[in-house]
Amino acid sequence: VTPVMSSPCCGFLAQYTHHHLVAFLLTFFSYVLLHASRKTFSNVKVSISAQWTPSAQNASSPAFSPGETWEENNLFADSDEATLFLGVLDTIFLFSYAVGLYMSGVIGDRMNLRYVLSFGLCGSAIVEFVFGTLTEWLQFYNIYLYCGLWVLNGLLQSAVWPCVVAVMGNWFGKSGRGFVFGLWSACASVGNILGAFLASSVLKYGYEYAFLVTSVLQFAGGVVVFFGLLTSPKEVGDPVERDADSHRPLMKEGSEEVCDGGYYTIQQGDEEPRETPKAIGFCQAFCLPGVLPYSLAYACLKLVNYSFFFWLPFYLSRNFGWKEAQADRLSVWYDVGGIIGGTIQGLISDCMGKRAPVLAVSLLLAMGALVGYSHSPPDQVVNAALLATTGFFIGGPSNMISSAISADLGRQEALRGSQEALATVTGIVDGTGSIGAAAGQYLVSLIESKLGWMCVFYFFIVMTGGSIVFILPLIVTEIRAMWRDRQARTHQL
Repeated sequence: VTPVMSSPCCGFLAQYTHHHLVAFLLTFFSYVLLHASRKTFSNVKVSISAQWTPSAQNASSPAFSPGETWEENNLFADSDEATLFLGVLDTIFLFSYAVGLYMSGVIGDRMNLRYVLSFGLCGSAIVEFVFGTLTEWLQFYNIYLYCGLWVLNGLLQSAVWPCVVAVMGNWFGKSGRGFVFGLWSACASVGNILGAFLASSVLKYGYEYAFLVTSVLQFAGGVVVFFGLLTSPKEVGDPVERDADSHRPLMKEGSEEVCDGGYYTIQQGDEEPRETPKAIGFCQAFCLPGVLPYSLAYACLKLVNYSFFFWLPFYLSRNFGWKEAQADRLSVWYDVGGIIGGTIQGLISDCMGKRAPVLAVSLLLAMGALVGYSHSPPDQVVNAALLATTGFFIGGPSNMISSAISADLGRQEALRGSQEALATVTGIVDGTGSIGAAAGQYLVSLIESKLGWMCVFYFFIVMTGGSIVFILPLIVTEIRAMWRDRQARTHQL
């Protein structure tokens, strides 16, 4: 059983007010700033590795400072050890992020989303400032401190995504959800692009200033969200629930769906007294139709997507010998492809009324795109084109699962009036995906050090195929439903 989707109503944009626009922009830029600060770490890995290991540039340091001081700051003997530790930090972050998502989704359905979101943004900004800026200013380098800070950072950042998806689910109903969420889910890719440009712009002054800029912006964004975000239409003060799908799932039995100018309402023969919906339990949310298959598929897909996120600038710099700032700017083409892919594929899924077949086609093409990119020549124009194509077919499905499909799963018929499930379901899907991504980051560094980058791309291809395998029953079910609908229309004619 898969969530029932309704076809988009024509002119659905007419339903939205300035409150919808404010909610869209504030949640969008909240995650843009979060991902910009997160992207900073991947963009400055080469500089951090050089700071933590002996290098030709640092060879003159003992002439200006005591030798024993330099030995204390020298965390690793060579760049290979530093690279492995950077992979460990990525894994630590994603595991703590995954654990936090399971908890924060439940918390988000039980507390004010605005408070949880602001706390996550501001707290994470402070931790990143300490990790990347304060430790460098104080010349204090400690492996255990870095690990502890990154665990805390993962827990704090996990509060953001379930909250922003829940707020969007409250404001935007099923009508055109694929397109709206496809456009909105570009927030992560836009944040990656912003983070890459900010980091490359100030990297010449030192990697600590890249952390400084993005953490300050993120903290300011958390303050704006605290004072400016309305988490649902109920806070506007309108007693009329014009968009029933924003507050409760569409119920098919004993009811009739009516679409009036894009707003969904439920007409029933017998009026029932409204009960205050209770938050759904964690295990109950895990057992909802479609949640487990999409969660496992997202674990494989997020592994690939986040490997590009964490390692792409490092790969471009080390494999092709390009400068770190050039590699940072070139890496944004992967995110450009993801933005376009998520929007177009979301619109197509709206028109079809199905999500899984669109995902399947995109993921099959992604496997071919990975093969093509693994053989990219050392030409920046060709590399950018192949990166954008790969991002289109990998980033697009990733954005759909984490946003539109998570919202579908959190508002499906099986909930039967249990309203507060969206943040919990989103946390489960994204949390399971983050567990896969966490395991993958250490494997990427290990495979690269033992077998080389080509085997890393083979690993990505296998994981992308695994995403298709997990949602294969849903793909078959939705294709059969489409075939039955087509036959029914043919018989009517």
